[in-house]
Amino acid sequence: MIKDIVRDEAVLSIKSEPATRADMQTVRDLLDTVEANSERCVGMAANMIGVHKTILVALIGDEYVAMINPVIVDRSKETYETEEGCLSLSGVRSVTRYKTIAVEYLDKKFKRRRGIFRDYEAEIIQHEIDHFSGIII
Repeated sequence: MIKDIVRDEAVLSIKSEPATRADMQTVRDLLDTVEANSERCVGMAANMIGVHKTILVALIGDEYVAMINPVIVDRSKETYETEEGCLSLSGVRSVTRYKTIAVEYLDKKFKRRRGIFRDYEAEIIQHEIDHFSGIII
C-alpha cells in the first residue's frame, strides 16, 4: 500500500528497532511507496512512512531492492563530499559518504545476503541507514 511520507523531524529522529518476519507488510509498503515516488526518490527507510524498523529500499541497478536489518560491515577509507536531498525534508544538505561499503542484510525472503556497493548506490544505502539512527541529513 502506498503510504504518506513523514516530514516531522521529531518522528524521523526516533531510532529504529530490528525488523522481524512480522514486518513484511512494511517491506511491501516501502516498495509500493518508493515506486509511486520513483520520479523523485531512489531510496526510502521505514521511518519515512512512520514505521521505526530497520528496513530500507534502495535503487540498485534498475530495480528497488529491500534490505532488512542492513549493517555496514566494511567501508573504504576513501570518502567524498556531496549534497543530498530527502523526500522527508526540503532542500539539500552537505554530507560525507564512503565511496565503497560492504553491507550484510536479509532480503525480502529473509535470506542472508552480503553486497559490495560503490558510488551512488553506496550513497543511497548510507543515507537510508542514517535514518535508522535518527540522523537527519
